[in-house]
Amino acid sequence: MKNSIPTSVIIRTRNEERWIGHSIQSIIDNISEPEIIVIDNNSSDETLSIVKSFAKNPNLDLTDKMRYTNINIFNIDDYTPGKSLNLGIKKSNNQNCIIISAHCVISKINLDKHFGDLKKYVSIFGNQIPIWNGKKITKRYIWSHFINKKIVNMYSELENRYFFHNAISIFEKSFLESHPFDEFLQSKEDRYWANDMIQNHNKKILYDPDIEVYHHYTKNGNTWKGLG
Repeated sequence: MKNSIPTSVIIRTRNEERWIGHSIQSIIDNISEPEIIVIDNNSSDETLSIVKSFAKNPNLDLTDKMRYTNINIFNIDDYTPGKSLNLGIKKSNNQNCIIISAHCVISKINLDKHFGDLKKYVSIFGNQIPIWNGKKITKRYIWSHFINKKIVNMYSELENRYFFHNAISIFEKSFLESHPFDEFLQSKEDRYWANDMIQNHNKKILYDPDIEVYHHYTKNGNTWKGLG
């Protein structure tokens, strides 16, 4: 059954034509009439054309809710991950917000449960199944964090800091507006944000494997570059 809570979903894009359609379809399949906010950094491929193919036509009363939804696209020239996400949150119209990577596909989510958990946690992030050209790959290195057990304030021995990941994460708009991502960082804005929340604000972040995405490999993704 679809989750019916009013939800805004923020997606950053730059030349994501290979997976963006799969990502948006998974959002529509799992969330009833989501608002999708796309923050695009000058894509030169078919990314935006594919995104627009999912947009509801306001002139048609009977637009198929299984195939179309409300989508707003905003361009950003001076891109950083934090700047684009903060813009997406600002442009969203719902209190409940999800951030998802353009090359991630939702396989499991229960928003009634997860949004309820935001009463105790400032954010929740989910499990990732790494996929390389359709093949599930062994969870080594960064992927070893994504286990089948809930963890509060996950600490990474690998990175020597608290761990958090925006490939799929859940927030309340009002909290993220008052505690935005760093707009100067070139990568891993999620980790630095989490460490600030935990160490300096005494907040709690939940890792919940009941949220799950298939994370498809992209050679341009910072996850594979090892930056930061």
